[in-house]
Amino acid sequence: MKDKEQMDQGALLKNICTTIGIFVAATILAVTFFHYSANSTSVAIIYVLAVMLIARYTSGYVPGIVASFIGVICVNYVFTYPFMRLNFSIDGYPVTFVSMAVISGLTSALTTKFKKQNQILNEREKLLMEAEKETMRANLLRAVSHDLRTPLTSIIGMADSYLAGIDRLTESEKSYMVKSISEDANWLLNMVENLLSVTRIRVGETRVNTTPEPLEEVVSEAVMRLKKRLPQANKIQVQVPENFLMVPMDAVLIEQVIINLLENAVYHSGADDIELYVIQQEDKVEFHIRDYGKGIAPERLTVIFDGAGMESNQSGDSHRGMGIGLTICKTIINAHQGTIYGRNWAQGAEFIFTLPLGEDKSNGK
Repeated sequence: MKDKEQMDQGALLKNICTTIGIFVAATILAVTFFHYSANSTSVAIIYVLAVMLIARYTSGYVPGIVASFIGVICVNYVFTYPFMRLNFSIDGYPVTFVSMAVISGLTSALTTKFKKQNQILNEREKLLMEAEKETMRANLLRAVSHDLRTPLTSIIGMADSYLAGIDRLTESEKSYMVKSISEDANWLLNMVENLLSVTRIRVGETRVNTTPEPLEEVVSEAVMRLKKRLPQANKIQVQVPENFLMVPMDAVLIEQVIINLLENAVYHSGADDIELYVIQQEDKVEFHIRDYGKGIAPERLTVIFDGAGMESNQSGDSHRGMGIGLTICKTIINAHQGTIYGRNWAQGAEFIFTLPLGEDKSNGK
């Protein structure tokens, strides 16, 4: 109740200050204009404009209606002969009064209507953003539960088998089990890095703080990190624009996106040749990661970034699931106000994501 009263008092004070301020400015302008032209009709137009501004920048209908009365009185009292005396018997004043009242009333009504519509639209936008955040959170949790469970199960199974048969296993079998445990542990580490990357996106916001970063360095760093983790990823062909290009981004997050997409291509395409190339458009840059493997099932393309297009892991391969990596890619790119999608070619698949260049398109040669 107190908050409502404070809001009402604040709105009333704002209306009063706005009305006084606009009328003072209009009066100064009218006096100046009348001093040089002695034309009361033009002065009346100035006050009509003041009434419209008051109706526009105040809330409710009262300020505009009151302003129309004050405006007519000011024109009559100050700028019409006999000066400093009220005389409403002059021809045309009833029309002027009614016109100013109608203008202020219509302007107030339309302004109030537009303000309410704008408030409703803002509330709907907030609800949609909250719903999108909840959906993203649910998809991320589903992807995490799917992709973390498999390597953990594999590690536990391998460790139990190793301990149970430590006396009868051959050295090659032991080496294979330890290697598998190491690979699954590294895979888990990669997923933890993905989750830590998402924490860089501040809670409650859908955008990240970006700074201009050299495109070539970000791509190079991502490829180097991937090759350290996956020595088999040595046939990746990289191509970036020849001109020096600075792109607004969070470099750590974009490197993680590139690594995730390249890693998926290495594990899931069934092909050795992978291409990473970047194309500069007028207001954005496009990152293309293409392989020449088996492609993606068409029905999964529309849901693969939402964690709903994950394959069942019938083979027991802990690297089979793509859910968490692609879900996080979508989260990061959306936070950069970019787009991400996948498509199939006659041979292989391609993932494309874009980053806006913003106002500062810093290109140099």
